[in-house]
Order: sequence, then C-alpha cells, then structure tokens
Amino acid sequence: MASIVLDRLLRPKSIAVVGASPEPGSVSGLLLANLARFGYPGQLHLVSRSRDEVNGVRCLRSIDELPDGVDVAVLVVPQAAVCESVEACGRRGVGAAVVFASGFAELGEAGRSAQEQLAAIARRYGIAVLGPNCLGFLNFSDGVPLTFEPVQPPAPRSGPRIGIVAQSGAMSGNLRQAFLGRGLGVSFSISTGNEAVLSTEDFLGALVEAPDVDAFAVFVEMLRKPSAFLRVAARARELRKPIVLMHPGRGQRAREAARSHTGALAGDYQAMRTMVEREGVVVVGSMDELFDVTAILARYPQPVAQGRAAVASNSGALRGVALDFCEDAGLELARFAPATMQVLSGVLPDFMAPDNPLDLTAIGMQKPEIFGQSAQAMLDDADVGSLVMALMGGSPSQQMAKATSLLPVMQASSKPVCFVIMGDSGPLGQEFLDTVHASGMPFLRSPDRAMRAMAHVHRYGRLHAAAADRAAGAGIELHGPTRGPVAEYRGKQWLRELGIATPRGGLARTLDDARRIAADLGYPVVLKAQADALMHKSDAGGVAVGLGDEAALAAAWTRVEASVARYSPGLALDGMLVEAMARPGLELVVGARRDPNWGVVALVGLGGIWIEALHDVRLLAPDLTEAQIAAELRQLKGARLLSGLRGKPAVDVAAVAAAVRRISDLMLANPGIAEIDVNPLIALPEGEGVVALDALFIVE
Repeated sequence: MASIVLDRLLRPKSIAVVGASPEPGSVSGLLLANLARFGYPGQLHLVSRSRDEVNGVRCLRSIDELPDGVDVAVLVVPQAAVCESVEACGRRGVGAAVVFASGFAELGEAGRSAQEQLAAIARRYGIAVLGPNCLGFLNFSDGVPLTFEPVQPPAPRSGPRIGIVAQSGAMSGNLRQAFLGRGLGVSFSISTGNEAVLSTEDFLGALVEAPDVDAFAVFVEMLRKPSAFLRVAARARELRKPIVLMHPGRGQRAREAARSHTGALAGDYQAMRTMVEREGVVVVGSMDELFDVTAILARYPQPVAQGRAAVASNSGALRGVALDFCEDAGLELARFAPATMQVLSGVLPDFMAPDNPLDLTAIGMQKPEIFGQSAQAMLDDADVGSLVMALMGGSPSQQMAKATSLLPVMQASSKPVCFVIMGDSGPLGQEFLDTVHASGMPFLRSPDRAMRAMAHVHRYGRLHAAAADRAAGAGIELHGPTRGPVAEYRGKQWLRELGIATPRGGLARTLDDARRIAADLGYPVVLKAQADALMHKSDAGGVAVGLGDEAALAAAWTRVEASVARYSPGLALDGMLVEAMARPGLELVVGARRDPNWGVVALVGLGGIWIEALHDVRLLAPDLTEAQIAAELRQLKGARLLSGLRGKPAVDVAAVAAAVRRISDLMLANPGIAEIDVNPLIALPEGEGVVALDALFIVE
C-alpha cells in the first residue's frame, strides 16, 4: 500500500460508520461516543438500514449512497456482511476500512477462506483494510479514535511520542494505558488483528517518517513481511527512532497460541531475533521490559556509544543485590575515574569509600543535596553511560527533597537515567508524583526492573554500533550443482575450495582402494560410508574410527556395508571415505541455513555431542565481520573453553570466525544452498587453524 493510502486510514478527513446505532453499550455507540469526546473535526457519515438518524445525524440506507471518496469506513457489521460491505466501499471509492468482526483466519481453514476473499476484494479496489478481528486504532495527534474501546482524549504533553503497533487489541490498550500513566505521550495506538491486508510492517513503514512519532512499542505474534520489517527497522535506526519489540513464540505452545489468536503461523523465533537485532531492534521478553525499555529509549533515543552503567542507592543492602543482578542481566558497571572518586569522597561521609554500585548511606536525610551532587559526579564520568538512582523515599517531605535535588541533574543529562523510589506499591506523596511526571524522567518503583531495562538500553547502543560495521560478501560460487543432500566427500571438496581444511584422505570405491589410501595416510584411519541420501551416517552404523591396521580396516569395511544395508535397504553407496585420524582440539559446530522467512542465518557453537546435550549455540546474521563473529563466540556459555582450561591451550578463535564468514559468503552467493552443517569443526591451538571433520550440504 502506498503511504498516501495509509494516510487516508490513519489521518482521515472523512469517516463513514456503517451499521450506526445509538445504543450506549453497542460497538457503534461506543465508537460514536469516542468521536464525540475527541471532537473529530472531519466529515462524519452514518449508514444504517433501520434508522433515519443517530444522535441527530441523518443516516444513509446503504454504502452505495455515500459520497465518492470517503477516506475510511468503519464496518460495524457481522462477519457474514464484511466482504459485501468492502465490495460496496470499493464501488464508492472509499480509501480504507476498519473491520472489527472476528470469525476469520483465527477459526481455521473455513475462516481463512473468508479472510482471503476479503483480502482479494480489498486489493482489487486498493482499499487499506485494518483487521479483521481487531480493536481499531487511536490517532491522538489528530483526534481520530476509530475504536470501540472507551477512551478519553489525553492531556496535552510535551516530550517524546510513542507509536504503538500490536496485533492484539488488548495489548495495544495495555501499552497505551501504561505509557499515558507514566506521563508519556502516545501519538498512535494501532490494533492490527488478523492483518488480512495491512500488516505491522505497513504501519511501521507509514509512521517511521512521521514527525509525531519518536519511538515504537511493537507486540506481534508473527512478522508476516520480514524483508519489509528489516527495511523499516534500518530506516528507524537511521532516524534514531527506537523500535522495542515483544514477540512471543520461543516455545511450541506459544506458537500454537498465536495461531489460535490471530491465525498467524509463527516463524522461527531465533532466526527472527537474530535478524531484527542486526538492524538495531531491541527484542524484550516480558511486558515489564516492553513498558520500561520503551519509556527510557523514547526519552534517550541516541544510542549509548560508550560507557557503562552506574547504580546508586541510599540502601547499603542494595549494593550486593545490584552486583548480582547486573552480572545476571549482562549490565556492565563503570569504573569511576580518580577525579570522580575524589568528588564523591567529598560528598560522602568519611567512613564510606565510593564505589559502583554507590552506597549513599543515610546522610541524605540531613543533606538531601547529596543526591544531585553524587548524580552529577557520576554522569560527568566518561566511563558512565547511564545512571540508575534507586532510593528509599521516606516521608512526603523527604521525597520532595530528593526530587528537588536530583531531577534537575537528570533533566540536564544526555545520558540515560532512571529514577527509582523503592517500596513497590507503597504510597507516595501527590506533590512528588506530580513533580516526577512533569519532569519527564523515567520513573519506576523496582530497582530490578530499572537495571534490567538499562541493560537493554546499553544493548541498543551495541546493536547500533555493530550495525554500522558489515562484512562485504565474497561472492564464492559452487562447482558441481546438485539437488538434495550432498555426500560428505563432495561437501568437503567445497569446504577446501573455501579454504577450510579437512583431514587428509580420499574416496575408496573398493576395499583395495581403501587399503591403498590407508597405506599412503598411515594408520590409524577413519572409514565413513558415502552417499548423498545417507545424511546420518552414525545412526546407520556407517562410521568406524581408530582403525589401526589393514585387518581392522577390512573388518570395518564389511561391518559398515552390512550395517548401512540394514538401515537403508537398496541404498547404493558411492564408496567409503578413508581419512587420517584428526588431531585433538575443541569440537565446535559451524554452519548456516536459509530460513524461509528471514533468509540466511549462520550458526556457531559447541559441537560434537555437546550440541545435543547443551545446545550452546549462537545464531548470527550473515553479514557479521570476523571480529563480530569472534565476539559472539565469546558469548557462548562454554566460552571459557576457547581460552583453554586445565592446561589446554587457547584455540584459534580467529580461524573459527573466518570459517563462519566463508560459509556465510557461500550461502549468500548461492541461493540454491539450503543448509550447511559442519560438525564437528576442530578448533586447533591458537595460530594453527581449524579442521572440518564432517560436512553436510543440502541443495535445493
């Protein structure tokens, strides 16, 4: 859809309500009440088959009586009448339609057929359809409340404005209420429902350039147009408009729940996360994080380019809690410079040595200026990129003293800050609350939530920095195209062409060939059955290792042939791969696959049996640089193995990163390759490279 069409939906000059009714509790009655409360300034047309007028406005009998070119029609009609109503809108040149009715793809195949019919009609006439099965939308900027959820016009607010896009109507309302309750501005709140025509990506694309949207909070159960989402995310990153995304579906039951809710067929969550984070999107795992991270980033959209976090409290007990929590959340704590330490020493009591997290002690009860002074000192430190100030509030007068001291410093800061008054839902003075909300500063009641949110804020900075550094593809092409699985011996030939070493060896068509190859290599050797269709050689008994002499080789040949024949009767082997035993090293897995939605996604992790036992892997975007790949390797749970344990040498991380980079290049340059799996890849000691012991290629 062109953006001008979406403007007709989102910023309409004229509205038609089809199925108008005055009953206060009806869908139409609630919608009309919203329009009246907001004082909608455009033209309003009502359509009703049974009424001459509603609320003093004359009703037309049918959509066909509407004037040409109404911007948007809100269809308050049952499911069975939706398609004919959209068809009628098309005949009158209506630009857009909001469809509240359910009973479409969320019900399964029968409903999906009706939804496809709806979409076909809309596309034929170029109608921008929101829904079906949606709650509509709110445009607070222009006073357009096209929803039946009862809403009030918000009080005018300065500061950043958030655009909310959620497939769930309840979630869009949940987010809106949370942000408005914190004193934040909301410009748009859109419930996209089943997305028969317009999807989340379309709305983000229409709003990313809008001057009245500064940040986005997005809740989706499926991103239907991944490439479009990535383009919008890249543009949002350029414009410094943060996108904070919550996308349930890490587990199978969550994916099934999403399908039953909106008819969405969830894709691969990890592939999605890998690719959207590459464009600077912050993916969160809870509603609390969605609220908190959006609230902070909306006010501080400039990514934290350098520096780490500072945490301060007037509770000494919080120091130990914060140290543990920051370690778990991945929030790195700053090391104060000597000049900062000197300033803080002059503020704190003599018995307290400054450190991070900072214990402000109870002196603030007598000297509330300590809060602003210590905050200023920390924010002036070059290694401090953010500040969480988590305090006990005390009496209403003490609360105000803290706010008076602290808020001016926070308001002047270009670094992200968060003000916390601990005590959960304990009461706070109204004057204090009014002052904090008027300040526009992020305010929470939980230090845990504040530190977790700030960890995402710092991650946002790292994602932006990484997005600016991308590897250029090498354009490596395959020789010998095929289809389906590729036998190991041919896959290893392709790896060697990439510059990735494999064990010395060769393909033996007969036992005599095997004897000659083994004699040239020197015992012990490995024997592996080879055929394109034999993807899981070990399961078939198709592998024999540690063969120490010619007799062992001959016995293994017979045994492997018989085992493979039992596993896959009638399978014709190309032969058997005879290879030298590999040097010991750290077993890793590297590879890549072509996700049907997100394209090429690379992988690296602990390999061999460890991949099944621990599943300690990282999914990677295919355009990471070798330095970025090496950094991802160090994020593995077993990363300490890379630097050597119990006397073992550090492994050649640079060579592993180079192998991942070359495999990614191969996938990017050859759309016919569906998957590459090298497991294990032996990482040798630093400077000695890697060796691929097994390789599986699948070609489409």
